[in-house]
Amino acid sequence: MKKKNICRLLILPLAILSIVAVAVFGERRNNTAYQRDSGFIFGTSYNIIYQSDNSLKKGIEQTLAEVDNSLSPFNKESVITAVNENRDMKVDKMFADVYGLARQVYVDTDGAFDITVGPLVNAWGFGFKSGTMPTDKEVDRIRGYVGMEKISLNGRTIEKQDPRTLLDCSAIAKGYGVDMVADYLKSQGIKNYMVEIGGEIAAKGHNANGNAWKIGVTKPTDDTLAVKQDIQAVLTMTDIAMATSGNYRNYYYKNGKKYAHTIDPKTGYPVQHSILSTTVIADNCAKADAYATAFMVLGLNKAQKVLSRHNDIKAYIIYSDDKGKTAVWCSPELKDNITE
Repeated sequence: MKKKNICRLLILPLAILSIVAVAVFGERRNNTAYQRDSGFIFGTSYNIIYQSDNSLKKGIEQTLAEVDNSLSPFNKESVITAVNENRDMKVDKMFADVYGLARQVYVDTDGAFDITVGPLVNAWGFGFKSGTMPTDKEVDRIRGYVGMEKISLNGRTIEKQDPRTLLDCSAIAKGYGVDMVADYLKSQGIKNYMVEIGGEIAAKGHNANGNAWKIGVTKPTDDTLAVKQDIQAVLTMTDIAMATSGNYRNYYYKNGKKYAHTIDPKTGYPVQHSILSTTVIADNCAKADAYATAFMVLGLNKAQKVLSRHNDIKAYIIYSDDKGKTAVWCSPELKDNITE
C-alpha cells in the first residue's frame, strides 16, 4: 500500500462489526462460542465480542454504569458532576485513577492534554453546552481558570483555586471504560475478546478463526454525519489497546472558516496545524485515548518528540503536507500491522 494513499485512521463501530462478523460467524477452531454484546454508553455505542459459553452482558453493563456514574458530565449524579458543581464530597477510585493518569499526561505533554479544558470547549460550542463563538476577551478570561495546575487531588477531595474550573474527561473516559470492561472480562477468565466503545478499542487473544483481531481503516473525507465508511486498509492487532482522535468529523464553518473540535488549552482556540487524525497504540486504552488527543493539540513535530521518550506508546498520524496533500507518519513498529 502506497503511503500517499493511506488515509485518516478512524475506528468505526460499523466497520468493526462488518470485519469482525466474519471472525465471529466463520469457522470456529474450538467448541466455545463467541458472544457479542452491544448498546449505548457515554453518548455513543459500544460493541464487545468475547469467547465464552455464557453471556456476560449483565456484568459488562454494570461495569459501564460504574464508569458512567464516576466520569460522565451528562449524568447528574456522577462524581464528576458533583466536582464541577463544587459539592463537598469524596471522589471514587475510578475518578482518582483517571485524574492521576490525566495529570501524568498533562505534565508529559506540557499541558496539551488538560481535563480542565471544559469551559473552553463549552465556549466554542463543542461541549455539553452550546453558544456563539467567544470573543478574544472571553477566551482570555476563561483561560484564567483553565489548567491542571489550578486543581489538586488531596486524598479523595478535589481542591480548586477557582470554583469556575470545570473538569471534562471526555478525552480519556471512553478509553478508561474500555479498560474497565477488559479487566472485567479477564476477571471472568476470558482470554479472547475485543472491546470497542465509540471507536476506542482493546483486543486480546484471537478471534473465532484463531487469528489476530482486524480493525477497519476508513478513507479521509470531511463527514460530520459519519455516513462515509469506505475501508482503505486494515490494522491487525492483539493484546493491545488503541484510540483515535481526529477533526474531520467534528468541526463547523463560521464566516467561511473551518473550526476543529480540538481546543488547545494554552491558547484557548481550536488547533490550526496540519494533523488530521492521530491513532495511538498503547498498553491500555485510557493512555492511548489521552495521548491521541494530546497529539492533535501538539502537532506532528512535537508529537514525535513525545513519542521518542516512550517505548510504551506508538502512533499513526495522518496530516497535510506543505503542498496540502494527505501524508502519513507512523511509528516504525506499526508498519507490519497495516495491510490493504
